[in-house]
Amino acid sequence: MTKLRRNTALLAAAAGVLTLTAPLTATAQPAPLDWSTCEESGLDPRQECTTLDVPMDYTDPDGRKIGVAFSRIPAEDPAKRRGILLLVPGGPGGSSLDQPSGEGQDLPQDVRDAYDLIGFDPRGVGRSAPVDCGLDRDDLALTKLRPWPAPDGSITGNLATAQRMTDACARNGGDLMQHLSTANEARDLDRFRAALGERRVSAWSVSYGAYVGAVYSELFPHRTDRIVLDSSGDPDPTRVGRAWLAGFEKGVEDTFPAFAAWASRPGNPHRLARTAAEVRPLVLGLAARLDREPIPWPGANPEELNGNVLRQTVLDSFYDPDGFDVLARLVLAAREGTVPAPPPGQDMRNTVAASVGTMCNDVSWPAPSARYEKEVAVSRAEHPLTAGMPRNVMPCAVWPWQPKEPPVRITDDGPATVLLVQNERDVVTPLSGALKMRAALGRRAVMVTVDSTGHGAYLDNGNACGDRTVSRFLATGERPRRDVRCG
Repeated sequence: MTKLRRNTALLAAAAGVLTLTAPLTATAQPAPLDWSTCEESGLDPRQECTTLDVPMDYTDPDGRKIGVAFSRIPAEDPAKRRGILLLVPGGPGGSSLDQPSGEGQDLPQDVRDAYDLIGFDPRGVGRSAPVDCGLDRDDLALTKLRPWPAPDGSITGNLATAQRMTDACARNGGDLMQHLSTANEARDLDRFRAALGERRVSAWSVSYGAYVGAVYSELFPHRTDRIVLDSSGDPDPTRVGRAWLAGFEKGVEDTFPAFAAWASRPGNPHRLARTAAEVRPLVLGLAARLDREPIPWPGANPEELNGNVLRQTVLDSFYDPDGFDVLARLVLAAREGTVPAPPPGQDMRNTVAASVGTMCNDVSWPAPSARYEKEVAVSRAEHPLTAGMPRNVMPCAVWPWQPKEPPVRITDDGPATVLLVQNERDVVTPLSGALKMRAALGRRAVMVTVDSTGHGAYLDNGNACGDRTVSRFLATGERPRRDVRCG
């Protein structure tokens, strides 16, 4: 469940709205799907699940099939039902299968009245033919999955990790590893739409899911009803995943002042400094000290608190301002030469395999060369908080397969059915990347920029003005006439 809104009501974003209320002219046909009670416990008793068989390889539609798991909670007022609302998860590697019972219940009543809430496990994830590279525990550490250079800036260890992970995926991932891609996820969703007999779909797409929503809107433009892209990354078709990784540079810089203000606030039990200006050098200095003198951390992965673990904690804590205290507690402990209890372990094997496979299959990455060393060096100098990680080498640089199709280019060709919502300070999908998505969509989209901090704007880390604007669009089809800022 997303956290409850703490924001007070703010001024409305715009006086005029564009109305998109034309009814869909076709009635949904009975779905040839076998819906039954979901296996997971603790779900809303109304939620039901099904599995849809789709082609593993869409160039061979009559060939091998895989099952993709879907869930739904039907619209709460059948008389007001408009269609289905896809809850498209982030990632790659994320799931929304349980979200009709979770985040979906945070939606306003008029939205829940109008839509069947649809969750799913993307291909390769969870209950949808899950993939697994068989990675060792050490390679599942976040400081390995994010390619942090060595303290001296060397990337030799990152190259070795990339090759080791790629070899494991090629050896253990199975045939489906070659057919994980954003375009195929979009095709799976359209197969589901057709199986339900729906003419169009609406979607609330978050983070990487926003890219999925944009790709769906590009591949199937006239199957879109009301599409919300929440927290979008740079859709540059020549870079895709590399652009998302690079976005951490700007995202950390955009977010750090908010953390510094919080961490220097009088009365904060986790206060780090007297002034906001002192927080940045404090964190950088501590990271440098931990590079030289790591602190043993039994039970953690890796089992030491080093500079890169601290830097990774900066990224993790910036996803949500409610996580600022996690970083502050770690800083306070490390300054005293101690560590807190290790974070709980998670089984990341499936998530990592699906994530790596999708990013590497979406677009070709440059092969290992001196360019990575040069870009890492430039990044370390310009953005010391991220220490070169966002421009470093990933498994995709040595991926054994070439993409099976060109990357999808997001364009303005199609109906104007898209609303973007974006926080100004987002560590994962910074505003600069979302503006590139906005530019690519052109006349098809309107963008709501929210004066808030954290990843995930709608019903999460945004504000009341942004939430109202998105809710109104989903419930009534009304969008602002032009791009607006919710301050």
